[in-house]
Amino acid sequence: MNKNLTAAQSDYAYFLPATSGFYSTYIGKQRYSNYVDPARIPASFGPLGIEAMNYLNPNAAFYFDHCLYSAGHANLDLSKPDPSEDMFRNRDRSTSWVLGDSGGFQIGKGVWEGEWNDPAGPVVAQRMAEAVAKGVELVPQLHPTGHPKTDKNGNPKYNKIDHVKIYQAKLDAAQKKRGQVLAWMDALMDYGMVLDIPAWVGRSPVGAKNSGVGDYPQAVAATKYNNEYFIKHRTGACKFLNVLQGENHAQADDWYQQMKDFCDPTKYDKPFNGWAMGGQNMCDVDLVLRRLVALKFDGLLEKGHQDWMHFLGTSKLEWALLLTDIQRAIRKYHNENFTISFDCASPFLATANGQIYVQTEIEDRQKWLYRMLPSLDNKKYSKDTRLFQDVVVQDKHFESFTTSPLMDGVQVKDICIYGPGDLNKIGKEGKTSWDSFTYAIMMGHNVWLHLNSVQEANRQYDAGLCPAMLVDEKFERVYFKDVVDAIFSASDRETALAIIDGFDKFWQAIPGTRGATGKKTVNASGKFSELFEEVGADSVQSEDEEDFDTDKLDALEASIHDVT
Repeated sequence: MNKNLTAAQSDYAYFLPATSGFYSTYIGKQRYSNYVDPARIPASFGPLGIEAMNYLNPNAAFYFDHCLYSAGHANLDLSKPDPSEDMFRNRDRSTSWVLGDSGGFQIGKGVWEGEWNDPAGPVVAQRMAEAVAKGVELVPQLHPTGHPKTDKNGNPKYNKIDHVKIYQAKLDAAQKKRGQVLAWMDALMDYGMVLDIPAWVGRSPVGAKNSGVGDYPQAVAATKYNNEYFIKHRTGACKFLNVLQGENHAQADDWYQQMKDFCDPTKYDKPFNGWAMGGQNMCDVDLVLRRLVALKFDGLLEKGHQDWMHFLGTSKLEWALLLTDIQRAIRKYHNENFTISFDCASPFLATANGQIYVQTEIEDRQKWLYRMLPSLDNKKYSKDTRLFQDVVVQDKHFESFTTSPLMDGVQVKDICIYGPGDLNKIGKEGKTSWDSFTYAIMMGHNVWLHLNSVQEANRQYDAGLCPAMLVDEKFERVYFKDVVDAIFSASDRETALAIIDGFDKFWQAIPGTRGATGKKTVNASGKFSELFEEVGADSVQSEDEEDFDTDKLDALEASIHDVT
Protein backbone atom coordinates (compact mmCIF):
# COMPACT_ATOMS: atom_id res chain seq x y z
CA MET A 1 0.00 0.00 0.00
CA ASN A 2 1.31 3.40 -0.97
CA LYS A 3 0.72 5.87 1.85
CA ASN A 4 2.36 8.85 0.13
CA LEU A 5 0.37 9.32 -3.04
CA THR A 6 1.76 12.82 -3.43
CA ALA A 7 5.25 11.42 -3.98
CA ALA A 8 3.87 8.84 -6.43
CA GLN A 9 2.06 11.40 -8.60
CA SER A 10 4.89 11.66 -11.17
CA ASP A 11 3.91 13.57 -14.34
CA TYR A 12 0.38 12.18 -14.52
CA ALA A 13 -2.73 14.29 -14.93
CA TYR A 14 -4.04 15.02 -11.44
CA PHE A 15 -7.14 13.28 -10.13
CA LEU A 16 -8.77 15.58 -7.56
CA PRO A 17 -11.18 13.95 -5.10
CA ALA A 18 -14.33 16.13 -5.06
CA THR A 19 -14.38 16.19 -1.28
CA SER A 20 -17.76 15.77 0.35
CA GLY A 21 -18.81 18.20 3.07
CA PHE A 22 -20.10 15.19 5.00
CA TYR A 23 -16.56 13.79 5.06
CA SER A 24 -14.69 17.01 5.82
CA THR A 25 -17.06 17.87 8.68
CA TYR A 26 -15.74 14.95 10.73
CA ILE A 27 -12.18 16.16 10.31
CA GLY A 28 -12.97 19.76 11.18
CA LYS A 29 -15.36 19.32 14.09
CA GLN A 30 -13.24 16.67 15.82
CA ARG A 31 -10.51 19.29 16.20
CA TYR A 32 -12.73 21.31 18.52
CA SER A 33 -14.70 18.68 20.42
CA ASN A 34 -15.49 14.99 20.57
CA TYR A 35 -17.77 15.17 17.56
CA VAL A 36 -17.25 11.43 17.42
CA ASP A 37 -16.81 9.57 20.72
CA PRO A 38 -13.12 8.56 20.89
CA ALA A 39 -14.25 5.05 21.79
CA ARG A 40 -16.00 4.88 18.41
CA ILE A 41 -12.84 5.70 16.42
CA PRO A 42 -10.97 2.58 15.21
CA ALA A 43 -7.85 1.93 17.29
CA SER A 44 -5.92 1.47 14.04
CA PHE A 45 -6.29 5.22 13.36
CA GLY A 46 -3.68 5.72 16.10
CA PRO A 47 -3.06 8.90 18.07
CA LEU A 48 -4.21 11.13 15.21
CA GLY A 49 -7.75 9.80 15.55
CA ILE A 50 -10.05 11.21 12.89
CA GLU A 51 -7.25 13.43 11.59
CA ALA A 52 -5.88 10.20 10.09
CA MET A 53 -8.66 10.60 7.50
CA ASN A 54 -7.42 14.02 6.38
CA TYR A 55 -5.49 13.20 3.21
CA LEU A 56 -4.30 16.83 2.96
CA ASN A 57 -2.24 16.19 6.12
CA PRO A 58 1.19 14.64 5.38
CA ASN A 59 0.94 12.65 8.65
CA ALA A 60 -2.47 11.11 7.92
CA ALA A 61 -3.11 7.46 7.09
CA PHE A 62 -2.37 8.43 3.49
CA TYR A 63 -1.31 11.71 1.96
CA PHE A 64 -2.41 13.33 -1.25
CA ASP A 65 -1.96 17.08 -1.43
CA HIS A 66 -4.49 17.97 -4.16
CA CYS A 67 -8.29 17.95 -4.04
CA LEU A 68 -11.40 19.87 -5.08
CA TYR A 69 -14.00 21.43 -2.82
CA SER A 70 -17.20 23.04 -4.02
CA ALA A 71 -18.58 26.40 -2.96
CA GLY A 72 -21.95 24.75 -3.47
CA HIS A 73 -21.35 22.63 -0.35
CA ALA A 74 -19.47 25.24 1.67
CA ASN A 75 -20.40 27.81 4.28
CA LEU A 76 -19.58 30.98 2.34
CA ASP A 77 -19.92 33.27 5.34
CA LEU A 78 -16.30 33.84 6.34
CA SER A 79 -17.20 36.36 9.03
CA LYS A 80 -18.02 33.59 11.51
CA PRO A 81 -16.00 30.54 12.61
CA ASP A 82 -17.24 27.19 11.36
CA PRO A 83 -15.47 24.05 12.62
CA SER A 84 -17.11 21.95 9.90
CA GLU A 85 -15.09 23.93 7.32
CA ASP A 86 -11.79 23.62 9.17
CA MET A 87 -10.25 21.11 6.76
CA PHE A 88 -10.12 23.95 4.23
CA ARG A 89 -10.19 27.14 6.28
CA ASN A 90 -7.19 26.13 8.41
CA ARG A 91 -5.23 23.85 6.13
CA ASP A 92 -1.47 24.14 5.72
CA ARG A 93 -1.19 25.72 2.28
CA SER A 94 2.48 24.76 2.03
CA THR A 95 1.52 21.06 1.97
CA SER A 96 -1.87 21.21 0.23
CA TRP A 97 -3.48 22.58 -2.94
CA VAL A 98 -7.23 22.96 -3.41
CA LEU A 99 -9.29 23.83 -6.48
CA GLY A 100 -12.60 25.53 -5.73
CA ASP A 101 -15.66 24.66 -7.76
CA SER A 102 -17.83 27.73 -8.13
CA GLY A 103 -21.26 26.27 -7.44
CA GLY A 104 -22.66 26.91 -10.91
CA PHE A 105 -24.28 23.46 -10.66
CA GLN A 106 -26.35 24.76 -7.74
CA ILE A 107 -27.59 27.61 -9.93
CA GLY A 108 -28.43 25.20 -12.73
CA LYS A 109 -30.41 23.00 -10.37
CA GLY A 110 -32.23 25.93 -8.82
CA VAL A 111 -30.68 25.56 -5.35
CA TRP A 112 -29.17 29.06 -5.35
CA GLU A 113 -32.28 31.10 -6.04
CA GLY A 114 -32.09 34.60 -7.47
CA GLU A 115 -32.19 36.60 -10.69
CA TRP A 116 -28.91 35.50 -12.32
CA ASN A 117 -29.27 37.31 -15.62
CA ASP A 118 -27.04 40.32 -16.31
CA PRO A 119 -28.47 43.14 -14.10
CA ALA A 120 -27.71 45.63 -16.89
CA GLY A 121 -29.01 43.41 -19.67
CA PRO A 122 -32.27 43.44 -21.62
CA VAL A 123 -33.83 40.47 -19.80
CA VAL A 124 -33.62 42.18 -16.42
CA ALA A 125 -34.69 45.52 -17.86
CA GLN A 126 -37.83 43.95 -19.29
CA ARG A 127 -38.66 42.05 -16.11
CA MET A 128 -38.13 45.10 -13.94
CA ALA A 129 -40.36 47.15 -16.25
CA GLU A 130 -43.05 44.50 -15.87
CA ALA A 131 -42.66 44.63 -12.08
CA VAL A 132 -42.96 48.42 -12.11
CA ALA A 133 -46.08 48.18 -14.26
CA LYS A 134 -47.67 45.77 -11.79
CA GLY A 135 -46.70 48.00 -8.89
CA VAL A 136 -48.25 47.00 -5.59
CA GLU A 137 -51.10 44.53 -5.72
CA LEU A 138 -53.65 43.70 -3.05
CA VAL A 139 -54.40 39.98 -3.26
CA PRO A 140 -57.26 38.49 -1.20
CA GLN A 141 -56.20 36.14 1.58
CA LEU A 142 -57.78 32.71 1.23
CA HIS A 143 -58.59 29.89 3.61
CA PRO A 144 -57.36 26.39 2.65
CA THR A 145 -60.90 25.80 1.44
CA GLY A 146 -60.49 28.62 -1.07
CA HIS A 147 -62.92 30.98 0.66
CA PRO A 148 -61.81 34.59 1.30
CA LYS A 149 -60.59 35.47 4.77
CA THR A 150 -62.33 38.34 6.56
CA ASP A 151 -61.70 40.46 9.64
CA LYS A 152 -64.03 40.61 12.63
CA ASN A 153 -66.18 43.14 10.77
CA GLY A 154 -66.59 40.89 7.78
CA ASN A 155 -64.27 42.90 5.55
CA PRO A 156 -61.98 40.99 3.18
CA LYS A 157 -58.32 40.58 4.20
CA TYR A 158 -55.59 41.33 1.66
CA ASN A 159 -51.89 40.61 1.20
CA LYS A 160 -49.83 43.46 -0.18
CA ILE A 161 -47.49 42.30 -2.97
CA ASP A 162 -44.80 44.79 -3.96
CA HIS A 163 -43.58 43.41 -7.29
CA VAL A 164 -40.61 45.74 -7.58
CA LYS A 165 -39.42 44.88 -4.08
CA ILE A 166 -39.78 41.16 -4.75
CA TYR A 167 -37.89 41.32 -8.04
CA GLN A 168 -35.15 43.49 -6.54
CA ALA A 169 -34.76 40.92 -3.78
CA LYS A 170 -34.03 38.28 -6.43
CA LEU A 171 -31.36 40.49 -7.99
CA ASP A 172 -29.88 41.16 -4.55
CA ALA A 173 -29.82 37.45 -3.68
CA ALA A 174 -27.81 36.65 -6.80
CA GLN A 175 -25.42 39.52 -6.18
CA LYS A 176 -24.87 38.49 -2.56
CA LYS A 177 -24.03 34.93 -3.60
CA ARG A 178 -21.82 36.17 -6.45
CA GLY A 179 -19.80 38.26 -4.03
CA GLN A 180 -19.62 35.51 -1.41
CA VAL A 181 -18.30 32.94 -3.89
CA LEU A 182 -15.56 35.28 -5.08
CA ALA A 183 -14.54 36.24 -1.54
CA TRP A 184 -14.53 32.57 -0.48
CA MET A 185 -12.34 31.60 -3.44
CA ASP A 186 -9.89 34.45 -2.89
CA ALA A 187 -9.58 33.63 0.81
CA LEU A 188 -9.31 29.84 0.76
CA MET A 189 -8.57 28.38 -2.68
CA ASP A 190 -5.34 28.09 -4.70
CA TYR A 191 -7.27 27.92 -7.97
CA GLY A 192 -10.98 28.43 -8.50
CA MET A 193 -13.52 28.18 -11.27
CA VAL A 194 -15.47 31.25 -12.27
CA LEU A 195 -19.19 31.24 -11.54
CA ASP A 196 -20.60 29.86 -14.77
CA ILE A 197 -24.28 29.29 -15.54
CA PRO A 198 -24.46 25.83 -17.16
CA ALA A 199 -25.73 25.72 -20.73
CA TRP A 200 -28.28 23.07 -19.69
CA VAL A 201 -30.05 25.30 -17.14
CA GLY A 202 -33.02 25.76 -19.48
CA ARG A 203 -33.65 22.00 -19.42
CA SER A 204 -33.97 22.04 -15.64
CA PRO A 205 -37.50 23.34 -14.94
CA VAL A 206 -36.67 24.19 -11.33
CA GLY A 207 -33.30 25.63 -12.34
CA ALA A 208 -34.79 27.86 -15.03
CA LYS A 209 -37.54 29.06 -12.68
CA ASN A 210 -35.32 29.74 -9.67
CA SER A 211 -32.42 31.29 -11.58
CA GLY A 212 -34.38 33.28 -14.13
CA VAL A 213 -32.08 31.86 -16.84
CA GLY A 214 -34.27 30.05 -19.33
CA ASP A 215 -32.13 29.21 -22.35
CA TYR A 216 -28.62 28.96 -23.78
CA PRO A 217 -28.24 32.63 -24.85
CA GLN A 218 -29.25 33.78 -21.39
CA ALA A 219 -26.78 31.34 -19.80
CA VAL A 220 -23.97 32.77 -21.96
CA ALA A 221 -24.88 36.38 -21.15
CA ALA A 222 -25.21 35.63 -17.41
CA THR A 223 -21.83 33.87 -17.34
CA LYS A 224 -20.18 36.78 -19.16
CA TYR A 225 -21.51 39.12 -16.49
CA ASN A 226 -20.12 36.90 -13.73
CA ASN A 227 -16.77 36.74 -15.52
CA GLU A 228 -16.58 40.51 -15.75
CA TYR A 229 -17.47 40.79 -12.07
CA PHE A 230 -14.79 38.28 -11.04
CA ILE A 231 -12.09 39.97 -13.13
CA LYS A 232 -12.96 43.39 -11.77
CA HIS A 233 -13.16 42.42 -8.09
CA ARG A 234 -10.68 39.52 -7.68
CA THR A 235 -7.77 40.19 -5.30
CA GLY A 236 -5.25 38.01 -7.12
CA ALA A 237 -4.87 35.64 -4.17
CA CYS A 238 -6.67 32.90 -6.10
CA LYS A 239 -6.01 31.97 -9.70
CA PHE A 240 -9.16 31.48 -11.76
CA LEU A 241 -10.14 29.06 -14.51
CA ASN A 242 -12.41 30.20 -17.33
CA VAL A 243 -15.21 27.62 -17.57
CA LEU A 244 -16.17 26.40 -21.06
CA GLN A 245 -19.70 25.04 -21.43
CA GLY A 246 -22.00 23.98 -24.28
CA GLU A 247 -24.20 20.96 -24.85
CA ASN A 248 -23.10 20.25 -28.41
CA HIS A 249 -20.27 21.18 -30.76
CA ALA A 250 -21.99 24.30 -32.05
CA GLN A 251 -22.74 25.65 -28.57
CA ALA A 252 -19.26 24.72 -27.33
CA ASP A 253 -17.63 26.60 -30.22
CA ASP A 254 -19.86 29.61 -29.68
CA TRP A 255 -19.23 29.63 -25.92
CA TYR A 256 -15.47 29.53 -26.51
CA GLN A 257 -15.56 32.43 -28.96
CA GLN A 258 -17.58 34.54 -26.51
CA MET A 259 -15.47 33.67 -23.44
CA LYS A 260 -11.90 33.31 -24.70
CA ASP A 261 -10.95 36.98 -24.20
CA PHE A 262 -11.27 36.57 -20.44
CA CYS A 263 -7.99 34.60 -20.49
CA ASP A 264 -6.21 37.01 -22.82
CA PRO A 265 -3.66 39.29 -21.08
CA THR A 266 -3.80 41.66 -24.06
CA LYS A 267 -7.52 42.22 -23.41
CA TYR A 268 -7.63 42.33 -19.59
CA ASP A 269 -5.22 43.52 -16.90
CA LYS A 270 -6.27 40.67 -14.60
CA PRO A 271 -7.21 37.83 -16.98
CA PHE A 272 -8.10 34.33 -15.85
CA ASN A 273 -5.31 31.80 -15.47
CA GLY A 274 -6.49 28.71 -17.32
CA TRP A 275 -9.47 26.67 -18.37
CA ALA A 276 -12.16 24.40 -16.97
CA MET A 277 -13.89 22.02 -19.34
CA GLY A 278 -17.60 21.52 -18.75
CA GLY A 279 -20.55 20.29 -20.77
CA GLN A 280 -19.61 18.63 -24.06
CA ASN A 281 -16.03 19.88 -23.68
CA MET A 282 -15.25 17.33 -21.01
CA CYS A 283 -16.94 14.23 -22.41
CA ASP A 284 -16.04 14.23 -26.11
CA VAL A 285 -12.42 13.54 -27.03
CA ASP A 286 -12.83 14.90 -30.56
CA LEU A 287 -14.01 18.23 -29.16
CA VAL A 288 -11.34 18.22 -26.44
CA LEU A 289 -8.57 17.92 -29.03
CA ARG A 290 -10.07 20.60 -31.28
CA ARG A 291 -10.45 22.98 -28.36
CA LEU A 292 -6.85 22.47 -27.29
CA VAL A 293 -5.61 23.05 -30.82
CA ALA A 294 -7.62 26.28 -30.95
CA LEU A 295 -6.19 27.38 -27.61
CA LYS A 296 -2.64 26.65 -28.73
CA PHE A 297 -2.87 28.59 -31.97
CA ASP A 298 -4.96 31.39 -30.44
CA GLY A 299 -2.09 32.00 -28.02
CA LEU A 300 -4.20 31.06 -24.99
CA LEU A 301 -2.23 28.11 -23.67
CA GLU A 302 0.93 29.99 -22.78
CA LYS A 303 3.48 29.39 -20.04
CA GLY A 304 2.89 31.63 -17.05
CA HIS A 305 -0.55 32.69 -18.28
CA GLN A 306 -2.78 29.67 -18.90
CA ASP A 307 -0.95 26.79 -17.22
CA TRP A 308 -3.88 24.81 -15.82
CA MET A 309 -6.86 23.00 -17.35
CA HIS A 310 -9.47 21.13 -15.32
CA PHE A 311 -12.00 18.57 -16.55
CA LEU A 312 -15.19 18.52 -14.52
CA GLY A 313 -16.80 15.26 -13.41
CA THR A 314 -14.39 12.90 -15.19
CA SER A 315 -14.35 9.44 -13.67
CA LYS A 316 -13.49 6.84 -16.31
CA LEU A 317 -10.13 5.25 -15.57
CA GLU A 318 -9.07 5.32 -19.22
CA TRP A 319 -9.60 9.08 -19.32
CA ALA A 320 -6.96 9.43 -16.61
CA LEU A 321 -4.48 7.98 -19.13
CA LEU A 322 -5.86 9.93 -22.06
CA LEU A 323 -5.47 13.20 -20.17
CA THR A 324 -1.93 12.29 -19.14
CA ASP A 325 -1.09 11.71 -22.82
CA ILE A 326 -2.47 15.14 -23.73
CA GLN A 327 -0.65 16.84 -20.85
CA ARG A 328 2.66 15.27 -21.83
CA ALA A 329 2.30 16.21 -25.49
CA ILE A 330 1.50 19.85 -24.70
CA ARG A 331 4.38 20.03 -22.23
CA LYS A 332 6.71 18.54 -24.84
CA TYR A 333 5.79 20.82 -27.73
CA HIS A 334 4.27 23.97 -26.29
CA ASN A 335 4.06 24.77 -22.56
CA GLU A 336 6.30 22.88 -20.14
CA ASN A 337 4.20 24.02 -17.17
CA PHE A 338 0.85 22.89 -18.56
CA THR A 339 -1.07 20.72 -16.08
CA ILE A 340 -4.36 18.88 -16.43
CA SER A 341 -6.56 17.92 -13.50
CA PHE A 342 -9.90 16.16 -13.33
CA ASP A 343 -12.34 15.43 -10.54
CA CYS A 344 -15.21 13.20 -9.62
CA ALA A 345 -17.23 12.50 -6.50
CA SER A 346 -17.50 8.76 -7.16
CA PRO A 347 -15.68 7.68 -3.95
CA PHE A 348 -18.25 9.62 -1.92
CA LEU A 349 -21.27 8.86 -4.10
CA ALA A 350 -20.46 5.14 -4.07
CA THR A 351 -20.46 5.11 -0.26
CA ALA A 352 -23.73 7.03 -0.07
CA ASN A 353 -25.22 4.29 -2.23
CA GLY A 354 -23.83 1.53 -0.02
CA GLN A 355 -20.95 0.66 -2.35
CA ILE A 356 -17.31 0.12 -1.48
CA TYR A 357 -14.32 0.00 -3.84
CA VAL A 358 -13.13 -3.60 -3.90
CA GLN A 359 -10.31 -3.68 -6.45
CA THR A 360 -8.87 -2.23 -9.64
CA GLU A 361 -9.03 -4.26 -12.82
CA ILE A 362 -6.26 -3.57 -15.31
CA GLU A 363 -5.77 -5.98 -18.19
CA ASP A 364 -4.13 -5.35 -21.53
CA ARG A 365 -6.58 -4.56 -24.35
CA GLN A 366 -9.58 -4.72 -21.98
CA LYS A 367 -11.77 -2.19 -20.19
CA TRP A 368 -9.99 -0.76 -17.14
CA LEU A 369 -12.11 -0.01 -14.11
CA TYR A 370 -12.53 0.36 -10.37
CA ARG A 371 -14.87 -2.38 -9.20
CA MET A 372 -17.43 -1.34 -6.62
CA LEU A 373 -19.76 -3.72 -4.80
CA PRO A 374 -22.33 -3.46 -2.01
CA SER A 375 -20.38 -3.23 1.23
CA LEU A 376 -20.77 -5.52 4.21
CA ASP A 377 -23.80 -4.54 6.29
CA ASN A 378 -24.83 -7.20 8.80
CA LYS A 379 -25.70 -6.82 12.47
CA LYS A 380 -24.17 -10.17 13.36
CA TYR A 381 -20.72 -8.59 13.10
CA SER A 382 -21.28 -5.88 15.75
CA LYS A 383 -19.06 -7.69 18.29
CA ASP A 384 -16.67 -9.29 15.80
CA THR A 385 -13.06 -8.18 16.30
CA ARG A 386 -11.69 -9.71 13.10
CA LEU A 387 -10.30 -7.33 10.51
CA PHE A 388 -12.80 -6.06 7.95
CA GLN A 389 -10.42 -6.96 5.12
CA ASP A 390 -10.29 -10.57 6.34
CA VAL A 391 -13.99 -11.03 7.05
CA VAL A 392 -15.21 -9.91 3.65
CA VAL A 393 -13.08 -12.59 1.98
CA GLN A 394 -13.30 -15.36 4.63
CA ASP A 395 -17.07 -15.08 4.78
CA LYS A 396 -17.24 -14.95 0.98
CA HIS A 397 -18.77 -11.50 0.75
CA PHE A 398 -16.13 -10.63 -1.85
CA GLU A 399 -13.83 -12.92 -3.81
CA SER A 400 -11.00 -10.51 -3.08
CA PHE A 401 -10.59 -7.13 -1.43
CA THR A 402 -7.88 -4.49 -1.80
CA THR A 403 -7.49 -2.80 1.54
CA SER A 404 -6.20 0.73 2.05
CA PRO A 405 -3.95 2.51 4.55
CA LEU A 406 -7.09 3.85 6.24
CA MET A 407 -9.05 0.58 6.27
CA ASP A 408 -6.02 -1.55 7.16
CA GLY A 409 -6.47 -2.62 10.79
CA VAL A 410 -10.14 -1.59 10.96
CA GLN A 411 -12.19 -4.30 12.66
CA VAL A 412 -15.46 -5.42 11.14
CA LYS A 413 -17.30 -4.20 14.25
CA ASP A 414 -16.03 -0.70 13.43
CA ILE A 415 -18.06 -0.85 10.21
CA CYS A 416 -21.07 -2.90 11.33
CA ILE A 417 -21.56 -0.95 14.53
CA TYR A 418 -25.18 -1.82 15.43
CA GLY A 419 -26.21 -5.29 16.57
CA PRO A 420 -29.66 -6.86 16.87
CA GLY A 421 -31.82 -4.76 19.17
CA ASP A 422 -29.40 -1.80 19.26
CA LEU A 423 -30.97 1.63 18.98
CA ASN A 424 -29.52 4.25 16.68
CA LYS A 425 -28.95 7.94 17.47
CA ILE A 426 -32.63 8.79 17.09
CA GLY A 427 -33.66 6.05 19.49
CA LYS A 428 -34.91 3.54 16.95
CA GLU A 429 -33.76 0.14 15.78
CA GLY A 430 -32.88 0.55 12.14
CA LYS A 431 -32.40 -2.01 9.39
CA THR A 432 -28.74 -1.18 8.86
CA SER A 433 -25.76 -2.04 11.05
CA TRP A 434 -24.03 1.18 10.00
CA ASP A 435 -23.93 4.49 11.79
CA SER A 436 -23.04 7.79 10.11
CA PHE A 437 -19.33 7.45 10.89
CA THR A 438 -19.28 4.13 9.03
CA TYR A 439 -19.95 6.07 5.85
CA ALA A 440 -17.04 8.41 6.54
CA ILE A 441 -14.59 5.53 7.07
CA MET A 442 -15.61 3.88 3.82
CA MET A 443 -15.40 7.19 1.97
CA GLY A 444 -11.78 7.54 3.06
CA HIS A 445 -11.01 4.03 1.87
CA ASN A 446 -12.68 4.71 -1.47
CA VAL A 447 -10.69 7.92 -1.96
CA TRP A 448 -7.40 6.09 -1.47
CA LEU A 449 -8.32 3.26 -3.82
CA HIS A 450 -9.54 5.65 -6.52
CA LEU A 451 -6.34 7.71 -6.29
CA ASN A 452 -4.11 4.66 -6.21
CA SER A 453 -6.00 3.13 -9.14
CA VAL A 454 -5.40 6.24 -11.25
CA GLN A 455 -1.70 6.19 -10.46
CA GLU A 456 -1.35 2.43 -10.93
CA ALA A 457 -3.16 2.64 -14.27
CA ASN A 458 -0.68 5.30 -15.39
CA ARG A 459 2.24 3.14 -14.23
CA GLN A 460 0.97 0.09 -16.11
CA TYR A 461 0.23 2.21 -19.19
CA ASP A 462 3.81 3.48 -19.14
CA ALA A 463 5.01 -0.12 -18.74
CA GLY A 464 3.31 -1.11 -22.01
CA LEU A 465 -0.20 -2.25 -21.09
CA CYS A 466 -2.99 -0.47 -22.89
CA PRO A 467 -6.78 -0.41 -22.36
CA ALA A 468 -8.85 -1.35 -25.40
CA MET A 469 -10.20 2.19 -25.59
CA LEU A 470 -6.83 3.78 -26.40
CA VAL A 471 -5.63 1.57 -29.23
CA ASP A 472 -7.15 0.94 -32.67
CA GLU A 473 -6.08 -2.40 -34.14
CA LYS A 474 -8.69 -2.90 -36.85
CA PHE A 475 -6.31 -2.35 -39.75
CA GLU A 476 -3.02 -1.31 -38.23
CA ARG A 477 -2.05 -0.72 -34.65
CA VAL A 478 -2.62 2.93 -33.75
CA TYR A 479 -2.14 4.20 -30.22
CA PHE A 480 -3.92 7.24 -28.86
CA LYS A 481 -0.71 8.65 -27.39
CA ASP A 482 1.00 8.61 -30.79
CA VAL A 483 -1.84 10.42 -32.52
CA VAL A 484 -1.92 13.05 -29.76
CA ASP A 485 1.82 13.50 -30.06
CA ALA A 486 1.44 14.13 -33.80
CA ILE A 487 -1.40 16.62 -33.28
CA PHE A 488 0.53 18.82 -30.88
CA SER A 489 3.81 18.58 -32.75
CA ALA A 490 2.11 20.13 -35.80
CA SER A 491 3.47 23.56 -36.62
CA ASP A 492 0.20 25.00 -37.91
CA ARG A 493 -3.49 24.82 -37.07
CA GLU A 494 -4.56 23.30 -40.40
CA THR A 495 -2.21 20.34 -40.08
CA ALA A 496 -3.28 19.65 -36.50
CA LEU A 497 -6.97 19.74 -37.43
CA ALA A 498 -6.36 17.53 -40.45
CA ILE A 499 -4.84 14.88 -38.18
CA ILE A 500 -7.88 15.07 -35.91
CA ASP A 501 -10.17 14.71 -38.93
CA GLY A 502 -8.18 11.72 -40.16
CA PHE A 503 -8.85 9.76 -36.98
CA ASP A 504 -12.57 10.46 -36.74
CA LYS A 505 -13.44 6.76 -36.41
CA PHE A 506 -10.97 6.39 -33.55
CA TRP A 507 -12.54 9.24 -31.58
CA GLN A 508 -16.01 7.82 -32.10
CA ALA A 509 -14.89 4.57 -30.47
CA ILE A 510 -13.66 6.27 -27.30
CA PRO A 511 -16.47 6.46 -24.73
CA GLY A 512 -16.75 9.84 -23.09
CA THR A 513 -17.06 10.59 -19.43
CA ARG A 514 -20.83 10.54 -19.68
CA GLY A 515 -21.10 7.20 -21.45
CA ALA A 516 -20.94 8.99 -24.80
CA THR A 517 -18.64 8.59 -27.78
CA GLY A 518 -17.12 11.16 -30.08
CA LYS A 519 -19.18 13.18 -32.54
CA LYS A 520 -21.94 10.59 -32.41
CA THR A 521 -22.86 12.08 -29.06
CA VAL A 522 -24.17 15.18 -30.75
CA ASN A 523 -25.13 16.74 -27.46
CA ALA A 524 -25.56 16.12 -23.76
CA SER A 525 -29.32 16.49 -23.81
CA GLY A 526 -30.23 13.30 -25.67
CA LYS A 527 -32.19 10.39 -24.31
CA PHE A 528 -30.88 8.79 -21.13
CA SER A 529 -30.49 5.41 -22.78
CA GLU A 530 -28.31 6.92 -25.49
CA LEU A 531 -25.95 8.53 -23.00
CA PHE A 532 -25.63 6.30 -19.97
CA GLU A 533 -24.64 2.69 -19.49
CA GLU A 534 -27.07 0.41 -17.70
CA VAL A 535 -25.40 -1.18 -14.68
CA GLY A 536 -26.85 -3.88 -12.48
CA ALA A 537 -27.71 -2.92 -8.92
CA ASP A 538 -25.53 -5.70 -7.51
CA SER A 539 -22.29 -4.59 -9.14
CA VAL A 540 -21.30 -1.11 -10.22
CA GLN A 541 -18.59 -1.90 -12.77
CA SER A 542 -18.39 1.40 -14.57
CA GLU A 543 -17.16 4.63 -13.06
CA ASP A 544 -19.94 6.86 -14.35
CA GLU A 545 -21.35 9.02 -11.60
CA GLU A 546 -24.76 8.82 -13.29
CA ASP A 547 -24.90 5.21 -12.09
CA PHE A 548 -25.30 6.52 -8.55
CA ASP A 549 -28.27 8.06 -6.77
CA THR A 550 -26.85 11.52 -6.04
CA ASP A 551 -29.79 12.31 -3.77
CA LYS A 552 -28.38 9.88 -1.22
CA LEU A 553 -25.17 11.87 -0.92
CA ASP A 554 -27.22 15.06 -0.66
CA ALA A 555 -29.13 13.46 2.21
CA LEU A 556 -25.86 12.57 3.94
CA GLU A 557 -24.62 16.15 3.44
CA ALA A 558 -27.84 17.44 5.02
CA SER A 559 -27.49 15.08 7.97
CA ILE A 560 -24.07 16.21 9.16
CA HIS A 561 -25.47 18.67 11.70
CA ASP A 562 -27.39 15.85 13.37
CA VAL A 563 -24.40 13.54 13.82
CA THR A 564 -22.92 13.29 17.32
